[in-house]
Amino acid sequence: MPAGTFVGFGFGPIQAGLMLYEAQQSGNFSRFVVAEVDQALVDTVHGNGDTVTINIAGETGIRRMNLPEVRLLNPRVDADRREIVAAIRSATELATAIPSVELYGAGGDASVAALLAEGATGERARVLYAAENNNYAASRLMGEMATWSPGREPSGLQVLDTVIGKMSGLITTTEEMRLLGLAPLVPGLDKCVLVEEFNRILISKIVLPGFTRGIKVFEEKDDLIPFEEAKLFGHNAVHALLGYLGRLRGHRFMSSIREDGGLFELGRRAFLQESGPALIRRHGRTGDPLFTAAGYEAYADDLLRRMTNPFLHDDVERIIRDPKRKLGWSDRFFGTMRATLEAGIQPTALALGAAAATSAAGISPENAREHLLSLWGSEAGGVERETCLSLVDDAISRLASWRA
Repeated sequence: MPAGTFVGFGFGPIQAGLMLYEAQQSGNFSRFVVAEVDQALVDTVHGNGDTVTINIAGETGIRRMNLPEVRLLNPRVDADRREIVAAIRSATELATAIPSVELYGAGGDASVAALLAEGATGERARVLYAAENNNYAASRLMGEMATWSPGREPSGLQVLDTVIGKMSGLITTTEEMRLLGLAPLVPGLDKCVLVEEFNRILISKIVLPGFTRGIKVFEEKDDLIPFEEAKLFGHNAVHALLGYLGRLRGHRFMSSIREDGGLFELGRRAFLQESGPALIRRHGRTGDPLFTAAGYEAYADDLLRRMTNPFLHDDVERIIRDPKRKLGWSDRFFGTMRATLEAGIQPTALALGAAAATSAAGISPENAREHLLSLWGSEAGGVERETCLSLVDDAISRLASWRA
């Protein structure tokens, strides 16, 4: 009989549709505890017998999956907090999936860092998957924990960074749920979790002596940085490019971009002629098949198919949120463009995506340079900065034809 305890922090789509789902599918855990500060959600799940339902989008349709025995607890409630800490003490695998690494220390005694500092003590071997979208999530969490237990490091805990390419979302309109035939998280609740089937999740190499993971499907890598760059400079960059240009061309959902040959092919060109050669040049020495021409082409075609999966019903507006952040000097557009320039390639397709993002951010064409320089601050400089600005200037002049 499985005897392990799995503990999660935050109950959004990644926790429910990836971490908790895979923990239950593994058959290696008998108890599932999730810390969640939304008391109304905690009460609703309790009222449904601690069972939730998620929706999984595949290539041919959507299937529903019930996840039973999910013990949601609010760390702001004293009795719940004590139960969470006790669960952490008995846990072998844990996962954070909260909106940002900035929130690790938020909430005082109810924070993720405080709960872990108190519960993850002793010599018990346990791993924690840090599922926040940050290359340094693991070290950030360990640093926050240290403020709650100065001078004492939990010797049995290893916090792992992750590269999560799984697309997911929370749908909160009953009209859209009805249109797609989706099951709510709990009957009567106007929220549902929709995730894609894809589950190739990469994690840091585990170094705990003799530790065996209960969640077997995750893949360990000695160095995650090349794969984090492939996600940011490949997946995220082209996803954003399709989203911002799709908005200009009147697409409401990513799935309709499949039928927009010009835009779909531009996305493929950004993958295969711009980000791909740059990443292969940087990381081909790893020997991983991804960083070969054939491997990256397969990666690109798979992602383009998944990004535009009609059953995922991905809203363009979701993809293009927060354009100013995405226009950052080291973020998906300009981080990728700089890597491409480094490889001796002019990133004209990516520049079009960046130009469309400036439009979505409400930046007028004549003020684009000024706004970008303000966003970048002292981080950007020299010839590289001027080259990126010139590429965007040229792309802005070409945007009108993409609105047609």
